[in-house]
Amino acid sequence: MSAPRTRRACGEAGSAQARSAQRWPGDPAGLTAAGIDFEALAHVLANTCRWGGRTRRFYSVAQRAAVASEAVEALDGLEGDERRTLALRALLADARIAWLGDAEAGGSTSARAAERHRRDGAAIDRAVLEAAGLEGAPTAEQEDLLRFVARMTDAAERRDLPDAGFTPSAGVAFPPLKRRIRPVEPGRAARLWLKRFGELTRPPANGGADANPTDREENGDVAHPAKTGAEPPQHETHPENEDRPLAA
Repeated sequence: MSAPRTRRACGEAGSAQARSAQRWPGDPAGLTAAGIDFEALAHVLANTCRWGGRTRRFYSVAQRAAVASEAVEALDGLEGDERRTLALRALLADARIAWLGDAEAGGSTSARAAERHRRDGAAIDRAVLEAAGLEGAPTAEQEDLLRFVARMTDAAERRDLPDAGFTPSAGVAFPPLKRRIRPVEPGRAARLWLKRFGELTRPPANGGADANPTDREENGDVAHPAKTGAEPPQHETHPENEDRPLAA
């Protein structure tokens, strides 16, 4: 066997070993930050369909997280590290689904099971956020902002995936995100999630000064380039800022 082929075979074997050594989400009991494997997490979320699979087009939890994260990062009024950390929190908001399943999939549970689900979910959230380097809790205003963007993402899903099995909505209707959601296959969704994660956990090159939202474009993927308030709309014919949320 030639030297290049030998090295290639060794590399493939090493990659296979690395894949087999991934710590896939399993029993949440005793989970700590050291037990979080973000690459494995991305693939589980990318292989998990929203609404328990009640949709004609596969749309993953990972893609939903990337959409919401980019929407937070594109908000006006966020400065410095706040933009990055809130976008990262939005990306990780549904990470517990990898361990507990999607509550939106439906199904009745007992009060005891619901309490255990809540307790395990809180423990998973703490471990994931710690592993991602997020400390402390968001302020009440920041929590409201994240909930608002989540509701706008829900509205965009209802607009762009009208045949999906949504849970009945209640309360005030929220405006949808401007960007259209185009579902992608799981492998691509996992890569998008991991790319977002890498961007949001990497120290800024300018030493922490205000960072612009990501300027990439994934053609045909979860979103188009994140826009600042100064850029003109590209997907709508009416002014983009009419119903765009502003950070407090």
